[in-house]
This record gives sequence, C-alpha cells and structure tokens, in this order.
Amino acid sequence: MKKILCILFVLPLFCFGQVQETETDTSQTKYLIIKGDSIPRLAIDLDEVMLLHKLEFDSKEDRRRYLILKRKTLKVYHYAQLAATRLDTLNARLNRLEKKRDRKQYAKKIQRYIEGEFSDELKKLTRTEGQILIKLIHRQTGHTTFELIKELRNGWRAFWFNNTASLFDLSLKKEFDPMNVKEDYLIEDILQRNFQSGRLERQKDALGLDFFELTQKWLGDKPKTTQNTKTIERTN
Repeated sequence: MKKILCILFVLPLFCFGQVQETETDTSQTKYLIIKGDSIPRLAIDLDEVMLLHKLEFDSKEDRRRYLILKRKTLKVYHYAQLAATRLDTLNARLNRLEKKRDRKQYAKKIQRYIEGEFSDELKKLTRTEGQILIKLIHRQTGHTTFELIKELRNGWRAFWFNNTASLFDLSLKKEFDPMNVKEDYLIEDILQRNFQSGRLERQKDALGLDFFELTQKWLGDKPKTTQNTKTIERTN
C-alpha cells in the first residue's frame, strides 16, 4: 500500500461622523442605451452563486457515512489538486524541451521532488482514502493514475503497479464517475459545498462536470444559481 500511494504523484466606502459631510461614490457610472436614452446602471454584477440543496438523509447511518466520506475527501483533495498543478507544470516544461534525454531527466527530477515532499504523508493514507485520491486525480487531470504512470514511465510499470494495488482492493484505472456512481456524486457534492464556503480552493475539473445535471439525476431537483448584485445608492 505504501509503495503504491508513493507513486501516485508521478504523475470600499468609509463613512465619517459629520452629518453635513457626504462621501460620494467616485466609481465610474455605466449606462444602458435603450432606444437612444442613457440609463445609469446602479448595480455592480458580482460572481454567480450556486444555491445548493439542503442536505437530507434517510437515516443516521447515511448521515454518518456522508460525514466519514467528507472527512476523507477533504483530507486527500489537496494531493489531487497538487497532482493536477504539477502535471500542468511538467507538461509545459516538457513541451519546451526538444531532446528526449532532457525530457526524461526532467520527468525523473519532478518525480523525485514530489515523492520526497509528500511520500511520508501519502504512506499514512488508508485504503479508502487512497481510492478516493485515485478518483480525484482522474477528476483533476482527466487521466487515470494508470494512464499517467504509463505515459510518464512505461506500460509494464503501470501494469505491475496496478496489479499490486489490486491486492489492497485498489485500482489505478479507477475513474471518477459521479453520473453513474452515487458515492462519486456525494464526493462532488462535498467538493462543491466546500468550494462555496471557501474551505477548499476551487480548481476546475478536467472532466467538464455539470453539477446541475448530476443533482437532477440523483435527487431530481436542480440547484439554483443567482446573480449577486450590489446596489449603489448615489447622493445627488
């Protein structure tokens, strides 16, 4: 288990107290042009916010399982996010190297750096945390761990690692499939809630997932979005 997890990462208005003094808004007014008339816009468009459905569970056991899944997902998401970032950096660098020898040496250098930085932490992951990590690597990179190893090392090594992982009920070929696997949908639900709360840093997935569609599939009720606006009161 330790050997398998160690190779996963080859891959502002201020108001003052005088009543007679009024602080005016110095921001530039935007206008809507409607049939030749200029109408000032008195609102600023902010980011779109997804209104997530309220969590409901059929039983205490379902709630307990969700909370356990949440804890494990939050624990390993950082590693999957880092894997995607490192992979982008690696590929960008490799694309600038012309010689095959230089590309190979650089790939090994990145591998040693990642393993040296995180191997001790990865060794502490449980089997289920390892499987969630494998799924999240697929979510973040668009490639299974098996594919990443095969591309960056060689096919035989990927095959051997996958067979070894199977002894621990792990598959490096495992994909993140929230449309067809309920647990994967719950993982995506956990991620979206923690992106919105700011607990996790949002990183766009590489699979083109649509959380509206996923929620419609599993719960039959779409989450809603609203466009936040901030109204500006102007003093004449």
